[in-house]
Amino acid sequence: MIVAEAVASRRSIRTFLDRPVPFKTIERVLDQARMAPSGCNFQPWEALVLTGEPLAALQEKLLASEPDSPMDYDFSAPGQVDKYQARLRAVGQAMYGAMTIERDQADRRADFARSNLLSFGAPVLLLCHFPKFMKEAQWSDVGMWLQTIMLLLRGEGLDSCPQEYMGMFGRTIKAHLGLSDDTLLFCGLGIGWRDPAAPVNNFERERVPLGEQVRFLGFGT
Repeated sequence: MIVAEAVASRRSIRTFLDRPVPFKTIERVLDQARMAPSGCNFQPWEALVLTGEPLAALQEKLLASEPDSPMDYDFSAPGQVDKYQARLRAVGQAMYGAMTIERDQADRRADFARSNLLSFGAPVLLLCHFPKFMKEAQWSDVGMWLQTIMLLLRGEGLDSCPQEYMGMFGRTIKAHLGLSDDTLLFCGLGIGWRDPAAPVNNFERERVPLGEQVRFLGFGT
């Protein structure tokens, strides 16, 4: 798979097949991802990768827990600005529409949101964390590392779902897995094989036109 194909076919998968992922594949992807960009070569990213009984035990704990209050960080703040709220609303309408879940079906929506805690059936969960003293530049590096992993997974025929939702349960996860409270639990990354027949894996994703986000200066036509 060429890079452009990996970028175009990557999407957040929310229904995975019940099919294990070989350890050697995960190990190879994460080894290759070490070459992701890193300002000052700090390489701030760290992770725990769970499957089998350890993953099931964590999921059982999460299902019995409530979100942190307050949370360590707020991933939804841009939703208070109209143009970003419109983008959030658009993807929500497309996703819930694909599953035929209506806006007034609060229980069904809540059940779907809680399925984040099971990583939508992914057989592998990567939990990304790093020391709390890391600043904005290092957060950016972590994002590039995660994107590198997601594209490498596509090259292996695998898929993923990045889950900031896991950050809402950061203290529960850290306590369960023995991570220091000086660590920020940033997100999860569910990894597995997509269910190609699931409507939630096939709805059209909206992106704004390039001209709304990028200006080109000094180029000839």
